Amino acid sequence: MMRHLPAALVILLVGLVAGPPLQAEQTDRRQPNVLFIAVDDLACTLGCYGDLVAKTPNIDCLATTGTCFRRAYNQLPLCNPTRASIMTGLRPDTIKVYDLDRHFRDEVPDVVTLPQAFQKAGYFVARVGKIYHYNVPASIGTDGFDDPPSWHRTVNPKGRDKTDEPLIFNAEPHRKISAALSWLAADGTDEEQTDGMIATEAINIMREKRDEPFFLGVGFFRPHTPYVAPKKYFDLYPLDSLRLPYAPADDRADIPTAAFAHNCPVPHYGLDEPTLLKATQAYYACVSFVDAQVGRLLDALDELGLADDTIVVFWSDHGYHLGEHNGIWQKRTLFEQGARAPLIVRVPGLNSGPCERIVEFVDIYPTLTDLAGVDPPDGLAGRSLRPLLEDALAEWDGYAVTQVLRPADDRLNEPVMGCSIRTHRYRYTEWGEGKYGIELYDHQADPNEFHNLAIDPDERARQVIERLRPLLRARASGKTPSTPFNPARL
Repeated sequence: MMRHLPAALVILLVGLVAGPPLQAEQTDRRQPNVLFIAVDDLACTLGCYGDLVAKTPNIDCLATTGTCFRRAYNQLPLCNPTRASIMTGLRPDTIKVYDLDRHFRDEVPDVVTLPQAFQKAGYFVARVGKIYHYNVPASIGTDGFDDPPSWHRTVNPKGRDKTDEPLIFNAEPHRKISAALSWLAADGTDEEQTDGMIATEAINIMREKRDEPFFLGVGFFRPHTPYVAPKKYFDLYPLDSLRLPYAPADDRADIPTAAFAHNCPVPHYGLDEPTLLKATQAYYACVSFVDAQVGRLLDALDELGLADDTIVVFWSDHGYHLGEHNGIWQKRTLFEQGARAPLIVRVPGLNSGPCERIVEFVDIYPTLTDLAGVDPPDGLAGRSLRPLLEDALAEWDGYAVTQVLRPADDRLNEPVMGCSIRTHRYRYTEWGEGKYGIELYDHQADPNEFHNLAIDPDERARQVIERLRPLLRARASGKTPSTPFNPARL
């Protein structure tokens, strides 16, 4: 019937059905660029997330000009699985990537990754630094565990942090610096460090490709261990201004054994408080160092006249512990500090402010294809965040599932999968579908997850568990729950 209507009316009707464009005036403009910034092992230790210690003016500025998702959750708090999930838009149980040594194409060889979708749409697609998994610091300067079909071009800088490795202090000499609390207050300039070189190379590509649409992945290696940054960033955090996180003395008494990562069996790695505070200082120094490199990228967008044509996405692969729960450090947990991670999206013409809705990292892929008008592949696990980018208070029935696999060891008789669901109010976690323990935390009353309500549940806690258990198991396996409800109300 529409072919008999006037052409102008047909165009109007199609526009109404398809939804509004990215900007009202964008119909006569080119496709938007995407600057896709990844940071390795960055917790929500940023001013825009309420951290009172962090000095991160550039990332905070990005948050004020876009949407800061304050409750964004990764799918598995370990580098390779979470990056594979983000880049494929699929959950770990679909791609079967749970640890560091498996590539997602072993399970899904023909999957169309996020940058591949942009390639198909005519974009120039490049990567500088770490987007897919790397062994850090061993693989710096190489392709790491990359996915060659994803890119037209890759650049792998290697800075003086590699040549300075013999100078790095290792607080745990029996472990490699890649996994130990280790750090170096480095000599030299930002631009001599690998992450500084990554920013420089990314700016060069933006300058080269300023006249055509590009998708540019920029992956920084810090604050992953070893914590290496120029000395001036250490000076921002005097040791006497730092404290270890508070926890009740008996905090671990009601937490299942499986909840603690197998590679961190001893609280605080057995280190003394002065050493731990130096590690804290070094971590924050790296956060501020990366913030400065992000500032260079954002300044370059302005200087090149690209800011109004570029979607900026800033994310970390997962959260990170700095001593919470009486001595947990680094990653591989399903507590809030491990499951939640930074996600900031700035879209030209949209600025909805901070968003408290529950979102997942599998939402990143469909969000970017939606915003850029790129055709996504079928079967993506997430959904577009565009409604929240337009209105941070929009109705949203969001909940998030994060999981992690524990190997069999002297604590566990068999490999144990832990799965956790986060709703607006609660976190419910099962270890081996409950065989190795369960946890329930009420974030309204207990935001630090100190009191496990599943140990001796009252009637309210039992009802919550009964409602969340099928939802958790269905989402983790990619199925639809048989008795759906709105988890935003729970």
